[in-house]
Amino acid sequence: MYRFGLGLAGVVGVIALLELVVRLGLLPEAWFPPPSEIFPAFARLVVSGELFGPVGQTLQGWVLGILAAAAVALPLGIAIGSIELAHRLTRFMLEFLRPIPPVALIPAAVLIFGSNLDMKVFLIAFGTFWPILLQTVYGIHDTDPTLRDTARSYGLPRRARLVRIVLPSALPYIATGLRIASAIGLILAITAELVVGTPGIGVSITDAQSAGDAQDVMYAWILAAGLLGFLLNGSLQAVERRVLHWHTSFRGEAR
Repeated sequence: MYRFGLGLAGVVGVIALLELVVRLGLLPEAWFPPPSEIFPAFARLVVSGELFGPVGQTLQGWVLGILAAAAVALPLGIAIGSIELAHRLTRFMLEFLRPIPPVALIPAAVLIFGSNLDMKVFLIAFGTFWPILLQTVYGIHDTDPTLRDTARSYGLPRRARLVRIVLPSALPYIATGLRIASAIGLILAITAELVVGTPGIGVSITDAQSAGDAQDVMYAWILAAGLLGFLLNGSLQAVERRVLHWHTSFRGEAR
């Protein structure tokens, strides 16, 4: 509760500072309207229901993209992390492909899929695939060798060792990978909407910016994007704490 109070005080302080800076003319209102205009614009979007359609469209691409990435990255990461030969064979290829910015694939994605949901899902899936894959591999590799050797000495089959020892040990890494992927996926979803024009929050930001005299609405949509990211991250953290409450890395937080 104390940390929450400090965080809330910090947010209120930043909002008050922005209001003061704009009202004093240190920041032109044409560039950034005061928060006292942005928040009412956001409230109007909520009350009118205009907010929920674009948010739902952005969330749809986000969910489908991350599910597609996880469906491939999790089993592949388990295989690469468990089999040393597979890790050696794929290491160079992974290090080559991983630095490719997903945004650089937008022209190719539009050419293949068109300017639609499929393109957005592909872009999100490509960008979120890597943190999920790599965190899974790291988690499998980081399993305590003593536990592995003990299980092997007791004659536990490979599948049982994987299910009872390796995967539980790797779960915090996998959860971290999913949270990182969540943030990346939302960024890519809105980027695709801004650049290509697929429906969602990004298009709403562009439309408000094109209106010329609707800066408060544009920043209200940007605020919506930030709140959505905050809620998604908070939800994933809550699920992570609940599912992994038994793990040593979370016991301190529980207290």
